Amino acid sequence: MINHWDRGRSEVDLLLKQGRLTGVAANSDLAERHLAQARVHLTAAVTLRDLDPAGAFTLTYDAVRLALAAILVNQGLKARGEGAHAVLLEVAIAQLDPPRQVEIREFDSMRRLRNSTQYPDLDRPSASVDDVDQAVPAAGAIADRAARLLELMPAY
Repeated sequence: MINHWDRGRSEVDLLLKQGRLTGVAANSDLAERHLAQARVHLTAAVTLRDLDPAGAFTLTYDAVRLALAAILVNQGLKARGEGAHAVLLEVAIAQLDPPRQVEIREFDSMRRLRNSTQYPDLDRPSASVDDVDQAVPAAGAIADRAARLLELMPAY
């Protein structure tokens, strides 16, 4: 029988070999702090929604980033280098997808829109109130899932 948490092991091992992930001490306290900060970001994003949609979206994006980083640090892993945020997505998809593809995969479109928002260009849109309204529930679902996984996933 295959251990449920063996899912994605080959992808994670490759990311470690490539240096895009590194091993760190598994730290459940830091993981919990990441999740707490993610929830603060989501609360702030809702508050800023109308005043500063771009800022609210960036906070929402960061909440997801922190939630995914919490899963990793709980396992003793850390994304590193250029493209570290994309590595978070790669690991989440490898380890957690399926069964909940939609909530995890939402991070990819959020990442692209966040880049357009943080590094504006006249040819690319910045985040709007509608984007915040779509992202906040997805981010909340990812943070909730991360919180449940912290208790279940062993160190890598």
